[in-house]
Amino acid sequence: MPTTLNSLKPTQFMRLPAEAILGAVVLVSLPRRPRIVLAACSGALAAVVAILNMLDMGFNEYLGRGFNVILDWSLFGDAQSYLKDTLGGPATSGITVGLILFVLLLIVLVALATVRLGNLLAAHKAGSSRGALIAGTVWITCTAFGLQLSGVPLAADHAAAVVKLRTVAIRNTLRDEAEFKKVAKVDAFGNTPGSQLLPDLRGKDMIFTFIESYGRSAIEDPIMAPGVDETLAADTKALSKAGFAAKSGWLTSATYGGSSWLGHSTTMSGLWVNNQQRYRTVMASDHLSLTDAFKKTGDYDTVGVMPGIQKGWPEQSFYGLDKVYNAFQLGYQGPKFSWSTMPDQYALEQFQKQVHSKPRTDGKALMSLLILTSSHQPWAPIPKMVPWDQLGNGSIFDAIQKAGNKASDVIADSTKSREEYGKSIQYSVNSLTQWLERYGNDNTVLVFLGDHQPIARVSGSHASRDVPISIVAKDPKVLAKVDSWNWTDGLRPAHDAPVWKMSAFRDKFLTAYGSTPHPKTN
Repeated sequence: MPTTLNSLKPTQFMRLPAEAILGAVVLVSLPRRPRIVLAACSGALAAVVAILNMLDMGFNEYLGRGFNVILDWSLFGDAQSYLKDTLGGPATSGITVGLILFVLLLIVLVALATVRLGNLLAAHKAGSSRGALIAGTVWITCTAFGLQLSGVPLAADHAAAVVKLRTVAIRNTLRDEAEFKKVAKVDAFGNTPGSQLLPDLRGKDMIFTFIESYGRSAIEDPIMAPGVDETLAADTKALSKAGFAAKSGWLTSATYGGSSWLGHSTTMSGLWVNNQQRYRTVMASDHLSLTDAFKKTGDYDTVGVMPGIQKGWPEQSFYGLDKVYNAFQLGYQGPKFSWSTMPDQYALEQFQKQVHSKPRTDGKALMSLLILTSSHQPWAPIPKMVPWDQLGNGSIFDAIQKAGNKASDVIADSTKSREEYGKSIQYSVNSLTQWLERYGNDNTVLVFLGDHQPIARVSGSHASRDVPISIVAKDPKVLAKVDSWNWTDGLRPAHDAPVWKMSAFRDKFLTAYGSTPHPKTN
């Protein structure tokens, strides 16, 4: 069983496996009871390896990487929630039960089949021994001459190689956990007094916004880019008319296709948080997040607007947020748009009403962290812009949601997925820039970026991990501070604009706006 869908071809199953030849030799030579035990265990192991390879196929298709047997089990809960939001509860329950039965049956049946095969080999010991000898000779000959069928070697040791790679991956994962704990304790700004953090942004209305799945592909892919580029050009012009200017560049995300929280935490912590274990380590640490740096100054109230959060969120303390508005605190009574609990335009309007428009009675400025969700897969149905003064409680979106595409239709069509993904990015960017035109002021500074590229089926199996990032402000002094970054003017970063690792952004941003490093090591 291969590990990618592209390799799932008949030629993969027409090879001569070394493991089967060696297994036959061992089974023929064993007494009955040890033979049965070994055959059952070997069959179960073969089934487990095949299941893990199937998981690799799915993870490579959606997340652009293989399945990590140590860290990725927790993602199944998120996958089930995603299916429930996309396909409905009954369909999700049926799929879940079907997958569990499939796994159990595969392990049991392959184990029984291997036991039966072992008994047949033992019953015909002489013939089995000759067959194993001939097969071994053929395998060695194929290996020596490099014989192939349609580019696939006839002699294979794929299963053993996969087991070896997984063993190495497990060892590396465990080693990485220990090493990353040490890295997370080192912080260039960890001991910086609040008075020496971000002095050049004091009094500014700071807004950090992540747009779900906003990646380089949205701007450069031939199917998606024309509409998105037109939107970015029009929005740049509209913002300029409103007195705003922008600079844009690229960040290489720590995640791909999903696990957005890894992108959020990487950007804000300045650490490369590319797996769940690293995420847990960072969230449990006192490493300074970029948002917490604003709180540490003592001059900012800090607020998060998270329409995708539908349960407790202990990460609030790491991000230094005084208050977080989740999906249930924004007053939305309209329909869900598949996974997305509410349209971005509505979330932004509620941010304005409940947070941004409120006078600051304590004399502090406002720092906000917004996570927009309308461009989350499966990109069906997609909201549409409505007049801002008609948003109400969100029920205006009922007709739009009913008239939209069905998620099941878009998921099954790769071309349609790419087209609808592009439209969803246009909607999210439009929502954000129109909000800024409508409610931004002379002190507003908006930093917005993508958390990761869309799934591999949309962005391509060899797509980069890059995401766009833009800084928008009316005050020319704010953008002048990042002139040395050589970013592109406007909302669309040029193809050859600078590319940084996402983990580099925190320190570059803190430094650009006057922060003084005071390293901390534990």
